[in-house]
Amino acid sequence: MSDKVNLGRRQFLSKTSAAIAGIAIAPGMLLFDFVHARPAGEAASGAVRWGMLIDTTQCESGCNECVTACNKENGLPVAKLPTDVQWIRKVELKQVSTGRQVSLPMMCQHCAEPPCVDVCPTKASFKRADGIVLVDKHRCIGCRYCMMACPYKARSFVHEPVLDHDSDMPRGKGTVESCTLCVNRIDRGELPACVEACAKAGHRAILFGDLNDPNSEIHLRIRSVASSQLRADLGLNPGISFVGL
Repeated sequence: MSDKVNLGRRQFLSKTSAAIAGIAIAPGMLLFDFVHARPAGEAASGAVRWGMLIDTTQCESGCNECVTACNKENGLPVAKLPTDVQWIRKVELKQVSTGRQVSLPMMCQHCAEPPCVDVCPTKASFKRADGIVLVDKHRCIGCRYCMMACPYKARSFVHEPVLDHDSDMPRGKGTVESCTLCVNRIDRGELPACVEACAKAGHRAILFGDLNDPNSEIHLRIRSVASSQLRADLGLNPGISFVGL
C-alpha cells in the first residue's frame, strides 16, 4: 500500500475519531452511530433504516441551531411567513392542564408508510430502501396532493424561481420539497446538518442512526427510555421518535 494511501487513511481516521469524541454524551453513549459512506452507484440497502430520536428535554426553547444549519446546508432562504419554504421548523407545545411547555424541531417524519407517496399521481414522492422519503423534482408537477396528505405539515411549495442552489440538492419553482435527512451527507458517510449543529451547540438533543441495527446507539436508546411517535395512531410508523412528549 502506498505512503499516500496510508497518509490519507490516517488523516481520515484522525478526523473521524475527533468528531466522534467531540459529541460524546458519556462513555459508551454517542449522539450517533458511525455512518459508512455508500459507494457511488450502489443502491440504498433495505437492511438499514435511518432515523432520529429527539430528546425534547434537551431541546431549548428559542434555539434555532438546527433550523439555521438546515437552511445553510440546503440553500434555503430564511422563512418569514408560515407558507415560506421550511424543511425543519421549531414548534412550541404547551400542555393545558399542567402548563408544561415543550420545544421540538418538526420535519418530515420519514414514515414507513408515507401518505405522501400514496397520493402522488406521478410517483415523484418516493421512499428509498433505507427509509428516507424524497421528492423527484423531475417528476413533481406541483399538484401538492402530498402536502395535503402529510399530517405533519412537513412539506413546502416553491413559489419563486430558485436562482442559487446546491447541485447535490436541486430545487425549482413549482415543486414540493421537504427534509431529506441530508441524504447527500448520509451517502457520503456524514451526519445530517441539524444533528451536527445541535451537538456543536452543546444541546445534544438529536440522536441519529440505524433503527434496524440492534446494536446501534439509537436502537438501544429507544429500547431503554420512554419515547413516542407523533400521531402514532395513524399507523404510519415514522422514522423520527421523541423523548419527553
